[in-house]
Amino acid sequence: MLNNQQSCENNCIFCFIDQLPKGMRKSLYYKDDDVRLSFLHGNYVTLTNLSRMDIKRIIKMRISPVNISVHSLEPKIRLAMLRNKNSQLGIKHLLSLVKAGISLNCQIVCCPDINDGIWLNRTLRKLMRLGNAINSVSIVPVGLTKYRDGLTKLKPFDKELARETITQVERIAKISYTMTGKRVFYCSDELYIMAGLRLPSYGFYEDFPQLENGVGMMRLFMSEFRHQLESKKDFVKNKITPTSIVTGKLAAKYIKKLLSNLKKWYDDVPVTVYTINNDFFGNSVTVSGLITGKNIIDQLKDKELASRLLIPQNMLKSGEELFLDDVTVDELSKTLNIPVKIVKIDGADFLNTIIN
Repeated sequence: MLNNQQSCENNCIFCFIDQLPKGMRKSLYYKDDDVRLSFLHGNYVTLTNLSRMDIKRIIKMRISPVNISVHSLEPKIRLAMLRNKNSQLGIKHLLSLVKAGISLNCQIVCCPDINDGIWLNRTLRKLMRLGNAINSVSIVPVGLTKYRDGLTKLKPFDKELARETITQVERIAKISYTMTGKRVFYCSDELYIMAGLRLPSYGFYEDFPQLENGVGMMRLFMSEFRHQLESKKDFVKNKITPTSIVTGKLAAKYIKKLLSNLKKWYDDVPVTVYTINNDFFGNSVTVSGLITGKNIIDQLKDKELASRLLIPQNMLKSGEELFLDDVTVDELSKTLNIPVKIVKIDGADFLNTIIN
């Protein structure tokens, strides 16, 4: 089964890799669609490149959960989005896995005027009717960079559409919760922030099944921070080292809000948060994980920085101290003349790094 790494055979209209500029490292342009990586690393796959024998082997080996990019269960829409004649084969495989009781986490990249609105509602209801095999479903807004020349024209989300989509998804989730005791359907943090709405509570996310898709990530981070702060309030309070922090637009206001909580316990909180605009991919890209080293250098080189600079781990290549544009953490440190500390995407680690 699957002796070679399975590359993607789709030509999705929203593919982020197609929106990368030229000249980046080769590994960033590789499109995988490998079910083994789905199981091992949480990658999402479409199942369009698998045979019936592959699916039988997955069922026999009880590989579970499998993370599947659904996008739509309407044949014409899925075909238009994946631009692959085998688009429906992936859905047939999905149904085979459901029948066999394999647990599935599903993803829907929502594209305005294509698979949203009534079409999204139909897909969500069909997934709900598949029962307990559908462990979770995330709805994430399409990500658009400035490098879309020659690609399908796609509309970005706006505040009104984000609110409509959240209302729609939460309505289905409420029905699911009433019927099964599980919410199942979730919108990403990005949609709530686009909509200008408060993030749901910690309990809303149950066991946080889709953190990889940014579902509940900020609520979990904030809860970890506050829990850790509460546990340390009786400790001897050392002075906080003057610190500069970089983050993306999406997280900036939440990071600042958490730091304001420190003022309840510390007279002086010499920490400055710098929101980095994504000039590399375009200002519509707001997540911290897609910020480049050059973006940070260009936007901080004329600033009076503190004694150290904190950067989140998700800005770097997994297992390496390397940004998307191949700038290293060491180069960033030397260019800005400041020690750089990498912080895990964990609220407790973030707090400990600041106060220790």
